[in-house]
Amino acid sequence: MVSREHKRAALHEKLQILRSLTNSHALRKSSIIVDASKYIKELKHKVERLNREIACTQKPVDKSPLPEVTVETLEKGYLIHVFSEKSCPGLLVSVLEVFEDLGLNVLEAKASCTDTFRLQAIGRDGESVNAEMVKEAVERAIKSFFGVGE
Repeated sequence: MVSREHKRAALHEKLQILRSLTNSHALRKSSIIVDASKYIKELKHKVERLNREIACTQKPVDKSPLPEVTVETLEKGYLIHVFSEKSCPGLLVSVLEVFEDLGLNVLEAKASCTDTFRLQAIGRDGESVNAEMVKEAVERAIKSFFGVGE
């Protein structure tokens, strides 16, 4: 009988520890376990996201080239395309900072950073830059983002 009570007390203590670790407010055993399961799934998603970010920020090897950049001249501005076969969280900010440094006003932009990285932007500027200057500046920002020397 003492052994049964001891096991029950130990189980209760472990459930309370699990409850506090997962920030659960549940009182029933089954609810605590369900909350812990949800918490574990959230942690798995965070780990996957962080692993993708780490993979993106590591120096590229021959199998994963730098993102491709194209710049087309429009009547009063530029159409800029940036594409990478892998997701690159944070790269969008680097590219937009280059636009700002060039004095390029972004009129319209579409971006995706989920499975691949895609940016399509229409920018207008004064008379101070040309399409080649925009392309070179974006490529420098990408190399800097990936830590690749020129």
